[in-house]
Amino acid sequence: MRRCPSGAALLLATVGFAYGAGEAVPTAGPPVAELAPFNELLTTLVRDQQVGGAAIAISKDGRLIFSRSYGWADPDAREKLVPTALFRIASLSKPITAAAILVLVDRGKLSLDDKAFPLLGLKPLPGKRPDPRLKEITIRHLLHHTAGFDRDQSFDPMFRPVDIAREVGVAPPAGPTHIIRYMLGRPLDFDPGSRFAYSNFGYCVLGRIIEKVSGQSYENFVRDNVCKPLGMAATRLGKTLQRAPGEVKYRDPKTRLAQAVVGPNFGKPVPAPYGAWYLEAMDAHGGWLSSAVDLVKFACAFDDPDKCPILKPQTIAAMLARPEGSPGLDKDGNPAEVYYGLGWNVRPQQRGYNTWHLGAFDGTAALLVRRFDGINWAVLFNARTNAEGQHLGELVDPLLHQAAAKVLQWPTDGR
Repeated sequence: MRRCPSGAALLLATVGFAYGAGEAVPTAGPPVAELAPFNELLTTLVRDQQVGGAAIAISKDGRLIFSRSYGWADPDAREKLVPTALFRIASLSKPITAAAILVLVDRGKLSLDDKAFPLLGLKPLPGKRPDPRLKEITIRHLLHHTAGFDRDQSFDPMFRPVDIAREVGVAPPAGPTHIIRYMLGRPLDFDPGSRFAYSNFGYCVLGRIIEKVSGQSYENFVRDNVCKPLGMAATRLGKTLQRAPGEVKYRDPKTRLAQAVVGPNFGKPVPAPYGAWYLEAMDAHGGWLSSAVDLVKFACAFDDPDKCPILKPQTIAAMLARPEGSPGLDKDGNPAEVYYGLGWNVRPQQRGYNTWHLGAFDGTAALLVRRFDGINWAVLFNARTNAEGQHLGELVDPLLHQAAAKVLQWPTDGR
């Protein structure tokens, strides 16, 4: 396993990148004539937005029909990107964690309405009293982001591993169990089930529930029961300071520095993608590495509920169902146009659902889309934003739908 350089060498390796005037964007993977609009979009975006590299995979009716990469896995070393390259997928880890929880539900090991924290049996730190509402939080609340944790109202504990380690009395950075024990002594931000508030911490808790109920490590259970049945052979958990074989190099167009929370440069300024946060503690909400091809395999698993290799049809229906009460309604009390299901953003259509999820960390952006018409795609970047600070996943999302509208005939072959 290759290790990322440290200190000045790491800084030099991540200080920005620009395609020269007239420089062609290198590509890999076979072009598909019918899908030229996607090829043109990604080539132009990578060049004009000065993105180091991007990979895309597209499926139609459960078959992979397009897999291509653009640019560089490591722009500084001019290491060409390949379609199967691994990227940090950040919050695209959440649908994977949700699927693992639902596997346990299907097997009768867990119920969506089970109370979450009593299952773990963890105690708050000495001298801290838990909020009595913690006992009301269910597995469903955690999956829906309605459990009572609001990072905008308080803070996101997943990005405070040093402060929490000091509170707990352990060497930093704090791991998931220490973070949960710390949070058991904090008041909730709202009553469980009363509203939606996106929570990385809630999915951290779900990861520990998977471990408690299954008796396996989180990574092993997910790989054995989600990744392997779906053929996601390359998908694995990432490391803060280590680059896995086939993994891209991450870069920050703004070349920001932050205080290292781990490693030999602990406490010193380091490039944001390498050491400014603790990826190992983020496993269940943001720790996975995957390829665009593997992510499309994951998306395809739910296209035909009767043939899903890992979940029952009724469980997939629950995954896409509208949350009860205000989390499924807009400000006027009408059914919301978009809501968060069990691990997915969901937009109901006349003939099904569009579902998707974004992911972003310093140095990476990810988007996975499942459309009601049987078309799915995954797009991954080794930068979070362009030079103007726009999230690359959000930037490319509407452009991909526009490219799809330009396709006159979709390929009928695939794999």
